[in-house]
Amino acid sequence: MRIIAGTWKGRRLATVRGRGVRPTTDRVREAWMSILGDRLRGADVADLFAGSGALGLEAMSRGAAHVAFVERSHRAVRTIERNIRTLGARAATTVIRIDALSHIRNTAADHYDLALADPPYEHGYALRLLAAYRQAPFARELWIEHDVREALPPEAVAEQRRYGDTALTRVTRTGDDP
Repeated sequence: MRIIAGTWKGRRLATVRGRGVRPTTDRVREAWMSILGDRLRGADVADLFAGSGALGLEAMSRGAAHVAFVERSHRAVRTIERNIRTLGARAATTVIRIDALSHIRNTAADHYDLALADPPYEHGYALRLLAAYRQAPFARELWIEHDVREALPPEAVAEQRRYGDTALTRVTRTGDDP
C-alpha cells in the first residue's frame, strides 16, 4: 500500500494482515481525499478503526495538521506506529488504543474538525457510529465508509458517494444539519 498524493506521495506503508481486515481501496481513498479537498488543510482529524493508519496518513500527506489514530487492535496499533515512524510523523500524531465507539462517547464536542471512520462492514457499525455521533458530536464532520447495503436513515445523510459496493457518507448530527 502506498500514499497516493501529497507530501508523501509514493511512500510505502506496512499493512495489517489477517481475517476481518479490509483496508480502504486506493480508488476509494483517492475519491475520499478529493471530496474533502481543502477541508484537510490544517485540520485536526480522527481516523477511527484506523487499521494500518493509511487513511489518516493520506490526510496528513495532503495537509492535515494532526491525526489521532483510534484503533483497538494491538497488532494494528503496532502497524500504525511503524508507519508513523517510517514517515517521520510522530510529532503530528496521536495513537489511541481504544474502541472507536468508546472514544466518541468520551471526547468533547467538536474536538476534531473531521472524523473518518472505516469500520468493519458487518455488525451494523455505520448505524452504531451515527447513534454515538448524535449523542456525542465529537467532530464537526463525520464521514463513514460502509457497505452500500447498510442503509442509513435518509435524514441522517448530508452527502453520499458510491463506489461499487462501498459508500462514503457524511452524516448529520441531528437529522436537519446541512
